[in-house]
Amino acid sequence: MTLSRRTFLRTTLSGAAVAAVGTGTLAACAGKTASDTTCPETKSCCSNTKAKLNLSFQEGIAPGETLAQKLDFMEKLGVVGFEPWGGGLKGRVKEINEALTGRNIKVSAICAGFEGFILSTDPAIRKKCMDTMKEIITAAGELGSVGVIIVPAFNAQVPVLPHTQETRDFLCEQFNEMGNHAAQNGTTVIFEPLNRGECFYMRQVADAASVCRDINNPGVRCMGDFWHMTAEETSDMGAFISAGDYLQHVHVASRKRRSMPGEDGEADNYVNGFKGLKMIGYDKYVSFECGCQGDRNVVVPAAVELLRK
Repeated sequence: MTLSRRTFLRTTLSGAAVAAVGTGTLAACAGKTASDTTCPETKSCCSNTKAKLNLSFQEGIAPGETLAQKLDFMEKLGVVGFEPWGGGLKGRVKEINEALTGRNIKVSAICAGFEGFILSTDPAIRKKCMDTMKEIITAAGELGSVGVIIVPAFNAQVPVLPHTQETRDFLCEQFNEMGNHAAQNGTTVIFEPLNRGECFYMRQVADAASVCRDINNPGVRCMGDFWHMTAEETSDMGAFISAGDYLQHVHVASRKRRSMPGEDGEADNYVNGFKGLKMIGYDKYVSFECGCQGDRNVVVPAAVELLRK
């Protein structure tokens, strides 16, 4: 087809007009506040009716000397998820199940606890990772957990396989096996991207989601952590949207000192990320993984209220 100058200009201007309309719609959507549920241009682009805020605490978040006291505190705040450490989990299944009986709290994710690392150059260390992960995954299934969190390799774990296509293919192969075990136990394994100060291989939510896509196993999913995302993501909303249905868990902390949300003042803005979660209809857990600068009896309830607002 031969384009004259007039035809070319007419085609280009038409395309620009369409682009302008599309951009305007997105801009209108992005400009909405956290409380808005619809955009006038699309009526539904800013929210998904499936989306729900289910708050979860890791075991060290709530004040209390015993697990029962911590769970009592969580219930008063309406926190519905409990995220235990994975180390020694096999021996705690009965304790945790009994502690949660009759409560409106369920086990959310299991935080790591495995030994070794899957990208080690040493087959024995890789086997230790696979074996301990399978043990934790089995316990997670007994607890009804959404999944077991894992990092392929931390910076301090050496010697490690090089960052190559062959290593990525190997990672997919290993996690397909792990994912099959997870699916058989009614749970998942969850990739956690970290900031560059802690890991080299998987630093953005989209990276983790792309590996999940390539593995294509219902037992393999990923998560986002607002603390790590502060350093690595250009957009919290974009990061969560990039994960889509692969997003299985979320961690939250203050954005400067990794303390309770709100303890770092204006820096602790989660609106952009929560918009993304609403847009993909996220209905799993947002779990506190953080320290605390003040009195937990005061600061923790304030952090819960901040996230709900």
